[in-house]
Amino acid sequence: MRSFVIPALVVACGVLGAGPLLSDVAGQEPVFRSGTRIVPVVATVIDAQGRLVPGLEQDEFAILDNGKPQEITFFQNEVQPFTVVVMLDYSASMTANLDRLQAAAEQFILRMLPADRGQVGSFSDKIQFSGTFTKDRDDLIFALKDLQFGNPTRLYDATYESIAMLKDVEGRKVVLVFTDGDDTASRRDMGDVLDRAKNDEVMIYAIGLESEYFNGQRMVRTRPDRGLRRLADETGGGYFELKKTDELAPTFTRVAQELHSQYTLGFSPAVLDGKEHKLAVRMKQPNMTARARRSYIASPERLSPTD
Repeated sequence: MRSFVIPALVVACGVLGAGPLLSDVAGQEPVFRSGTRIVPVVATVIDAQGRLVPGLEQDEFAILDNGKPQEITFFQNEVQPFTVVVMLDYSASMTANLDRLQAAAEQFILRMLPADRGQVGSFSDKIQFSGTFTKDRDDLIFALKDLQFGNPTRLYDATYESIAMLKDVEGRKVVLVFTDGDDTASRRDMGDVLDRAKNDEVMIYAIGLESEYFNGQRMVRTRPDRGLRRLADETGGGYFELKKTDELAPTFTRVAQELHSQYTLGFSPAVLDGKEHKLAVRMKQPNMTARARRSYIASPERLSPTD
């Protein structure tokens, strides 16, 4: 996998509603020690009530590599751009809720900063993408209205293809996927998606909705696919499971807030054995929790230059 340069990846702690301030710092680049190569780890920190925690310093974090504490040699908490694929379930079970889903996705798009890029897509029996990545939020919102619905549900195929769309993208890469049910027709499975996401270092956010719909004979209650939580946990994203459509817009808004409220840590591994290593980010304050990717491959080509 091609490594990426930290100034394009690093993200920051932000506060919802602080638009001008975030825009002012979005292009700011940090200063590094020349020649340093690190394992980058993007972390989201929440408190016991699930609220995002801004303004933390480097010494409040600890990184473990295969259970061993590491010296943190890079720390960044300034907002940096991301590139995202917003992939939405447009299968038959969502027919009655598509308007609310589109409105919720709009809330995410409206909160993208000027340097963020994205495209939107949908899945059912087919998988559709809006086209090329763009910073134009109006284009993205317009593209939502052009997505098509159908049946059944190719959840894992769509997530896999969304990751593939990000292959040549520099910087922080995100897939935001929404569904109200199980995968019913994919050729790929959850393991394929997880392997691809880890290999390409893509962060997956997943939103699941319990819903009811009429299948032609009776009312059916849906449950989001169980594999979504693991995809989010392993890649350092977030998983949100909803019971009401009224929760859609606030949740899409929360994801946008998180993506502008993250920390980037880095360390130089002592051992480069080419194997998968377990990662963990721990907080020194007991009432805080950090979410971050849970593994990396310890090989020179996987390290990220900071110059």
